[in-house]
Amino acid sequence: MQKIALFASGNGTNAQRITEYFKDSTEISVDIILSNNPKAYVLQRAASLQVPTRVFDRREFYDTRSILKLLKEREISFIVLAGFLWLVPDYLLKAYSHRIINIHPALLPKYGGKGMYGIKVHEAVIQSGDKESGITIHYVNDKYDAGEIIFQAKCSVLPGDSPEMLAQKIHFLEYEHFPVIIRKVIMEQTSA
Repeated sequence: MQKIALFASGNGTNAQRITEYFKDSTEISVDIILSNNPKAYVLQRAASLQVPTRVFDRREFYDTRSILKLLKEREISFIVLAGFLWLVPDYLLKAYSHRIINIHPALLPKYGGKGMYGIKVHEAVIQSGDKESGITIHYVNDKYDAGEIIFQAKCSVLPGDSPEMLAQKIHFLEYEHFPVIIRKVIMEQTSA
């Protein structure tokens, strides 16, 4: 059984979708959900899904190795960032090289980087006049949204679309593709 740790900072809709997708899997399971935000709604979602959680602060995440120790104790194989807003520290990148996956709500390399998350991304896409947007699933490296791209899916940006309307289209793509691509990556890496 390949165990996933989900990292999330906010609402947790993707974390819930991923957890539900793997609920009955005999190959992959969501073992724990970690958050840097003690008020994140993802923690309530985790409780209702009966998934253990762990909250940490900036000092613990960057200045200690306690999160890595926890992941090793729980025999975590892969880390999935599902709306996690902090840069992943070097010690985790080394321990989980090519085994940390993130999703971004735009077609990278456009509209990525520090501060580009959530509705800010959709506002920037609409302001630019782009005719399409989408999602990018990528490996995580030491820079925001700059890791090797695994998968992209596109949607149209129509005249009159608001950032909120675009966000709905992007959420649909996330829910449809993110769990499937996570499974594909894990199965390819573990069967090699």
